[in-house]
Amino acid sequence: MSKPRTILIVGGGIAGMTAAAALAQQGFAVTLLESAPQFGEIGAGLTLTPNAMKGLDFIGICEEAAAVAVEPSRQRIQHWQDGRTLVAMDRSTQREKYGAPYITVHRADLHGVMTKAAEAAGVTMIAGAEVVDSAGTSVTLADGRSFSADVLVGADGVKSVIRRRFGDDAPHFTGHVAWRCLVPVTPEIQDLSDFPGIIIGPGAMMNRYNVRGSKIMNFVFFARQEGWNQEGWTTPADQDELKAIYGHWCDDAQRLLMAASAQPMFKWAINARKPMDNWVLDGNVTLLGDAAHAMTPFLGHGAACGIEDAVVLARALAASDTAAEGLSRYQAARHERATFIQLESNANADRMQGQDTDLFGLGEMKDEESLGLFTYDPRTVAV
Repeated sequence: MSKPRTILIVGGGIAGMTAAAALAQQGFAVTLLESAPQFGEIGAGLTLTPNAMKGLDFIGICEEAAAVAVEPSRQRIQHWQDGRTLVAMDRSTQREKYGAPYITVHRADLHGVMTKAAEAAGVTMIAGAEVVDSAGTSVTLADGRSFSADVLVGADGVKSVIRRRFGDDAPHFTGHVAWRCLVPVTPEIQDLSDFPGIIIGPGAMMNRYNVRGSKIMNFVFFARQEGWNQEGWTTPADQDELKAIYGHWCDDAQRLLMAASAQPMFKWAINARKPMDNWVLDGNVTLLGDAAHAMTPFLGHGAACGIEDAVVLARALAASDTAAEGLSRYQAARHERATFIQLESNANADRMQGQDTDLFGLGEMKDEESLGLFTYDPRTVAV
C-alpha cells in the first residue's frame, strides 16, 4: 500500500474542521462534508483549556481564537444554599504555567476562525451534504451524490453515521438535562460576570462564563432528570421548569434565573457513548471527536478532545507510509486518554452534584486541571 493522498471527512463541526485544516496543512487533499445547509456552529459557548489551545496553535490559529474569546482571570464554585465560595481557581497564570491560554468563547466565533484556516489550507468544503450510507472509504449522500478518498474520517458527532459501521451501539441518555441561553451583562449581574463559575447543589448545577468581550454571559443549567431525552440544541425551554428546580437556591442563583428569563432559552438531553475498543476499520476508516468518544460536559473537554484527536491524526498520517500505519498510530496515541476523560467526566458530575455539597472541595480536588489534563500537548505527543 502507498501513502494516502486524499482524505474524506464527514462532519464540519469543531473536531472535523480542525482535522480538515490540520490534514490539508500536512499536504493531504481534503474534502469536508457537512450535513447542514452552510458551515457554522449552533449552540452558545464553550471552554477551551490550554491543551486544546496548543492544538489550535498547530494549525496556526491559537491567538486568533484567543482574540475572539475571553481569558478569565479567575473562576469559582459556589454553594447552592448561600452562594458562598467553596473553591476558587486562579486562571491568571495559565499561559505562564502551560504555554497556552485558557479561553471561554462563543462557538460561532471559534468556528469562524477555524473555517478560515481550513479554507486557507485548500480544503474542499461542501455543505448540504447529508451522509446516509457508507461502504469502504466511500459515502452516499441523501441527494444521491457519492464521494470517496483514500481515508474516511467520521467526525459526525454523537449520532455518527460512520460509527454505525463499527457496531450497533447507540447513543444513550445520561440522565442529565441541560438548558442554555446567552445573557447580556447588565449592572444587576456585573459581579457574577466579574467572578464567573458554577453553583452546585444536589442533583443540579448552574454554570456561567463570559463570551464576546465579556459583554455577554453564557448560562448553562444542568439537572438530573428522567422522562425526557431529546438530544439537540434547539428545543425551546419552559422557564417554569427551571424555577421548579432552582427556585429555592441562593440569591446569586435567583439573579441568574431572572436574567435568563428575559432571553430565549433552549433545552437538550445529554446523550453520550460508551467507550469503544477500536476506532479503526479496515485500515482506512476512523473516527474522531464525539463520533469516537461522545462524553458528558462535566470536565469541559468534549471540544478539547476533538481538537486533540484532529492534530494527532494529522501528525500520525503524515509520519506514516500507509493509511493503516497512520490510523494505528493515531489510535495508540489517543485512545487511552480519550477513554479516561470520558469516564472522569461522568465521575465529575457525581462529585459536583452530590447530595452533600458542604463536603465539596474539602478533600482532594479532582477536576480537569488537577487531573493533569492541561499539560497534554497534541503537537508533540508521541505518534
